[in-house]
Amino acid sequence: MKTIIFIIQKEFKQIFRDKNMLRLIFILPILQLLILSNAATFDVKNINITIVDNDQSPRSRELIQSFRASTYFKMTAPFFSEKEAIEEMQKGNTSIIINIPVHFNRDMQKEQKTNISVIINAIDAATAGVENVYVSQIINNYNKNIQTQSKSFSNTTEIAENILVIPSFWYNKTLNYKTFMVPGILVLLVTMLTLFLSSMNIVKEKELGTLEQINVTPIKKHQFIIGKLFPFWILGLVILTVGLLIAKLVFDVPMLGNILVVYLFTAVYLLLVLGIGLFISNHTNTQQQAMFIAWFFMVIFILMSGLFTPIESMPIWAQNVTLINPIRYFVEVMRMVMLKGSGFFDIVPQFAIISGYAILMNGLAVWSYKKTN
Repeated sequence: MKTIIFIIQKEFKQIFRDKNMLRLIFILPILQLLILSNAATFDVKNINITIVDNDQSPRSRELIQSFRASTYFKMTAPFFSEKEAIEEMQKGNTSIIINIPVHFNRDMQKEQKTNISVIINAIDAATAGVENVYVSQIINNYNKNIQTQSKSFSNTTEIAENILVIPSFWYNKTLNYKTFMVPGILVLLVTMLTLFLSSMNIVKEKELGTLEQINVTPIKKHQFIIGKLFPFWILGLVILTVGLLIAKLVFDVPMLGNILVVYLFTAVYLLLVLGIGLFISNHTNTQQQAMFIAWFFMVIFILMSGLFTPIESMPIWAQNVTLINPIRYFVEVMRMVMLKGSGFFDIVPQFAIISGYAILMNGLAVWSYKKTN
């Protein structure tokens, strides 16, 4: 036990001697959490919209005013030709073109219907879908107002009662995207930092030539591994603590569940990440190789974690692949505990999977580590 403690003390001293390492551990995660949580938004705002008004009637101007009053749209200079508006879209100056036809006002009064052409830049399909919803909502509300005005001035008999839909938003009442994103981004930062540091740790000893000296000492394999990885396990928990404080104090993310459940799951999860890092370091000879391999797996894990793209929207084969993605389970648990108030028994499936995963990866890592060259 004393040997392990001495190795741990040595590792902490090395960490705190390296100023670049301290910046990497404490400053960068804070900056990344603050920046990414504000930048990674699902909200679509300040949409450049161009309206071609071929009618120039009170009704068409009323429709234009509906778009102008919306906080999501930013009106561009008016055009009286659809060809000119399309040229603006090709230049990237507008995302939506609404073409109000001639006789728009007359058709609405006589036939009670008309067609409006809506052209949306759909290079980004997700954004285009959201923009289409915004446009449809404004036009539908405008249409309802026209129908109400028409009925109020007509002598028709009965007007059907409106069906009111009263939505109830659970777990995120204000629909704040930061409430959804911050826990997931915190997971990524904890994972990336601990994985990169642990994967480069033993490789650094190889590059410096000190690993050969350690191998000829009486230090046993398990003592060396525990002593090398335990400091990064502690640092992972410290980063989690700092991230949770920022999430609460800066972004006001609710923490409805027991925070100890988060720490318990994170403690086991970090063992898994450190095992992966040790396994990578055992099969690489330079820090650049270790960093490249770790980053390769991190990109796959991040994209298939459900943080940016819902897992349910992925193809079946991709959904099956996410079952071996540890980040997926950590993201699920963070959101379940913090936003839903889930308890330990609610996360037992994820906890069991991560525990088994940790035992497997650490077993492979210890087995692949050779104390003697």
